[in-house]
Amino acid sequence: MHKFENCLVVGISSRALFDLEEENRIFEKEGVEAYAQYQIEHENEILTPGTGFALIKALLNLNKIEPEKRKTEIIVMSKNSADTSLRIFNSIRHYKLDITRAALVSGAFLSPYLDAFQTDLFLSANEEDVQEAINSGVAAGIIYTQHLPRENVKEIDQIRIAFDGDAVLFSDASEKIYQAHGIEAFQEYEVKNAKKPLPEGPFAKFLKTLSTLQKQFDKNDAPIRTALVTARNAPAHERVIRTLRAWDVRIDEAFFLGGMGKQEVLKAFGAHIYFDDQAFHTDAAAEFVPSARVPYKNEEISVE
Repeated sequence: MHKFENCLVVGISSRALFDLEEENRIFEKEGVEAYAQYQIEHENEILTPGTGFALIKALLNLNKIEPEKRKTEIIVMSKNSADTSLRIFNSIRHYKLDITRAALVSGAFLSPYLDAFQTDLFLSANEEDVQEAINSGVAAGIIYTQHLPRENVKEIDQIRIAFDGDAVLFSDASEKIYQAHGIEAFQEYEVKNAKKPLPEGPFAKFLKTLSTLQKQFDKNDAPIRTALVTARNAPAHERVIRTLRAWDVRIDEAFFLGGMGKQEVLKAFGAHIYFDDQAFHTDAAAEFVPSARVPYKNEEISVE
């Protein structure tokens, strides 16, 4: 048995892994019974890759580096029933994806099983499921399943993951100050607290897990490369740099854009997934790179 505590564990919905947009339209327009019937009637038809497919395949390929030491574990997590999932598993087998575990909950809440599987990251196109995950303390993103560049299905040699800063890697405390009092108050607050590490956001633990995985390789030959792409600029950059140093994590590339659009930088970086809390940024980025929006946790903690 594989020990999940030694792995990067990623839960992914079937719709994030495969292109199930037509099936989802049937579900929304005609209901669960019509959807189930369609899936059963087409269960021998192989699905085409979805937004998260290339990333998941690349993560699984990390296990080939040292076959005796699994580095990643992928779990299909879906509100489908077992009966409607055969098409998913037939497609997994067709593409030779080393995925053997699944949580199929027939419409029940997924969040209890995220902890049970020690999930580090959950990707889904269903906003409710992602919100559940965020509320339970798991890094999660609502993945965009449309406007997918077809080159996304190409083989990935080096996995490139990009993050926004505030409300993703870090808490949204500073962003709340910006929204309530404006840029000058935000800059003043960040300069005043420059040497005080930022509180952890929903993706802090995931970044730390990635960093631990990266440290197993030579810096110039690591199979994972990370980037911070933030609207912050000087002087608010100092607190970010000191926070990452305090966490002892590695960010390979950092971009302080000062409000510039992020999509061109993400395209140049070649992100295989980008996480941001602002729909304004993820909507634009999704035209160029696979993107996922990180919702705010419902139980918000007041600004210190």
